[in-house]
Amino acid sequence: METGARISAVMVSYRTGPVLFDSIRSVLADPAIAELVVVNHDNPTNVTVRLDTLSTAEPRLNVIHTGANLGFGRGCNIGASAASGDYVLFLNPDTLIARGAASLLVETAKPLPAGSIVGARILNPDGSEQRGGRRGELTLASALLSFSGLARMLPGVRDFHREREALPAGPVPTPTVSGAAMLMSRESFRLLGGFDERYFLHVEDIDICERARRAGGEVVFDPRAAFVHLGSTSSANPVLVEWHKASGLRLFFRTFSGPGARAALLVAGPLLTLALLGRGVLLRTAMRLGQMRWRLRARMRLSQRRRNAGN
Repeated sequence: METGARISAVMVSYRTGPVLFDSIRSVLADPAIAELVVVNHDNPTNVTVRLDTLSTAEPRLNVIHTGANLGFGRGCNIGASAASGDYVLFLNPDTLIARGAASLLVETAKPLPAGSIVGARILNPDGSEQRGGRRGELTLASALLSFSGLARMLPGVRDFHREREALPAGPVPTPTVSGAAMLMSRESFRLLGGFDERYFLHVEDIDICERARRAGGEVVFDPRAAFVHLGSTSSANPVLVEWHKASGLRLFFRTFSGPGARAALLVAGPLLTLALLGRGVLLRTAMRLGQMRWRLRARMRLSQRRRNAGN
């Protein structure tokens, strides 16, 4: 699909793993994307060397080395500042895009007022819709109901996460879309002042959607543009990730909530933090158990090969 607009893709990578290069290949396979800016936040040396080698051979790839993990929002702002497109497509570095999906997002964004954002449908590797691609308005109440699981059990309560709802036939206004695949015009990005760099990891996408709507822009979910988000590919500690998420949520509520909600945050904030840290511990435990099972199977295979060789 020909959009007539120059599209720049921006990725921020910190210890993403080998899938980073699968993601890069999927972006560069779409001729509608004029350039890809990869912001390298302290990846291992072998990854950094490979990125430089790729950028030498591929004129559409621009790699920016920051030398440290500066956070997702700041990395996006660095990448957007280096981008030259009329539209900027922010992508997680473990996201695979289909050819033509970026053009569909631009098609949806073109008639929207300045300050608008368009989000894509985020899929799991098995094709099911991933949690977080389309969400409601974040309030302290909606966060507590959603993260506690009560929203799914209480009748008449709409969950903050909307992936269980029927998929719309076309683009629809949605309070919050995911930063894993989010597009806005360069003018919209400038008008919104980019991502709030006070958020280190997580919630910065919710924040910019909130600011977009308050600035008179629209936030739109486009189900036609589907992106596969592999997820859980980073080597970052899940407990630390959940800590950053909890910190981001507290900052969001302090920024946008009224006096009553801010007062309630004194009690609800620690509970929310404990819940997320508990989730991080469970994820970390599951990761370690998975690694132990993999090592055990590897040892068993090696032992079997040795026995076969001795026969």
